[in-house]
Amino acid sequence: MAGHSQFKNIMFRKGKQDKERSKLFAKLSREITVAAKSGLPDPAHNPRLRTAIIAAKAESMPKDNIERAIQKAVGGAGEHYDEIRYEGRGPGGVALIVEAMTDNRNRTSADVRAAFSKYGGAMAETGSVSFLFDHVGVITYPADKGGEDAMLEAALETGANECVSTPEGHEFLTGMEDFAAVRDALEARLGAPQSAAIVWRPQTGVAVPDEQGETLMKLIEVLDDHDDVQNVYGNYELSDALITKLAG
Repeated sequence: MAGHSQFKNIMFRKGKQDKERSKLFAKLSREITVAAKSGLPDPAHNPRLRTAIIAAKAESMPKDNIERAIQKAVGGAGEHYDEIRYEGRGPGGVALIVEAMTDNRNRTSADVRAAFSKYGGAMAETGSVSFLFDHVGVITYPADKGGEDAMLEAALETGANECVSTPEGHEFLTGMEDFAAVRDALEARLGAPQSAAIVWRPQTGVAVPDEQGETLMKLIEVLDDHDDVQNVYGNYELSDALITKLAG
């Protein structure tokens, strides 16, 4: 499995997320409600709900917001959402996967298609680019949690496939079927993770020229800002200069 790190992308997106906390919390709440509806409203007995709550806590979402989102599911007040995956190509030939939750498929599909078209991309059939990604669990810890050798030992003992360590932190990778068990084993050993999610991880990265990279980031930002879009994944690699420019 490729050792491509997502930390640079996370750092780039964090600035935007900090400016739009209410929108971010709304998306996190939606995931919590849908997760609670999909099984028991108890994170101890619902792995998906536990994952959603970890994601919410990682973004400092207030406990009251989390509990309200769960109660929506318990009380039957939460809307019904379809979970949809869109695939396509962005500027520079980059492969993109867009995960959405929507109560109106036609509206969301039209909006996603329009965004791709406006920024030099194109929608494609489901499965047309997902083969370029691995659908895996990623559990992250900060760099000060331990050295590379200690993290590799933790990966072996908890059943993770591998641990990718960088100066920014540690990413434990696991298969989807083992995700919940590995996450819980790591938490028992290392404490609560910084983040834990099932993601689309690119097998290899595509270097994007800065000019196309700027357009690509505009496309991703528009998609990410859409109320129905939960996650956007891409196999792009940006230059350090462009990352610094965008972050500023």
